[in-house]
Amino acid sequence: MTDFSAARHNMVENQIRTNKVTDASLIGALSELPREAFVPERARSLAYVDEDLAIGAGRYLMEPMVLARLLQELAPRPDDVALVVGSGSGYSAAVLARLCTTVVAVEENADLAARSAETLTRLEIDNAVVIEGSLTEGYAKHSPYDVILVDGAVEAVPDALLDQLAEGGRLATVLHERGIGRGAMFSRVGGIISRRVVFDAATPVLPGFERPIAFEF
Repeated sequence: MTDFSAARHNMVENQIRTNKVTDASLIGALSELPREAFVPERARSLAYVDEDLAIGAGRYLMEPMVLARLLQELAPRPDDVALVVGSGSGYSAAVLARLCTTVVAVEENADLAARSAETLTRLEIDNAVVIEGSLTEGYAKHSPYDVILVDGAVEAVPDALLDQLAEGGRLATVLHERGIGRGAMFSRVGGIISRRVVFDAATPVLPGFERPIAFEF
């Protein structure tokens, strides 16, 4: 039987702290949340491996280090309102719920949305809500957001998501360009969106976030 407490400790010590993650609140959330609750039962023994983990429907639980680096770059504050796009099984929303006042998690796969909502309820995480809807459209009804996490890689960030950033807001994702994935931060300052890349990451692209193929003669 897997000792999940020991596996969680090893994840934090060997994958998180050793990869430039120093934020105490974030490390605390990762140390306490049962990551195994957010993966299919058959894969729970693999919940803390240092790679992307399949959770069904062609979707993945993001590698712990990559998620932690993105969240640290987002620098969520206790009074922030956050949006998670492509929340999958709900793990990233659960982590953000420890760091922000409110989390809206958008998931377009009905089974994943239902499973994640049930898991959040079972863990008594009552400041995160799961909305079933289009990932590329986000959830404008509750915008603007201080923090947006796209829980997966994209080949392009839709304008619809950037439009939902508050002034001073931050969006983090893994951006695939020319076959290379990199953790990237987008910020809105003075109404202008800026971008910077932070680290390399081989994260699978979320369905629907592929760049349209341009016609060439």
